[in-house]
Amino acid sequence: MNAQFVLTMGQDALWMLLMISAPVLGVVLVVGLLISLFQAVTQINEATLAFVPKLLAAMAVFALAGPWMLGTLVEFVRRTIESIPAAVM
Repeated sequence: MNAQFVLTMGQDALWMLLMISAPVLGVVLVVGLLISLFQAVTQINEATLAFVPKLLAAMAVFALAGPWMLGTLVEFVRRTIESIPAAVM
């Protein structure tokens, strides 16, 4: 196992983290921006008004993209485990 292999594995893990978290973070960011804009326009300053829609949006994204996220993560872990014998030699 050399330094290049370890760095490549770390880079792949970070890209996987970004790919899996991007749909949820993107949707929650857009919903939060829209709710903040609504609160600024109407001058309603209620904490639950910001929290509940973001929670519902995150749950919807997990329901829709969850199988893809899980499949991608399982494939990454499978490839990582299969590469262990090559890393040891």
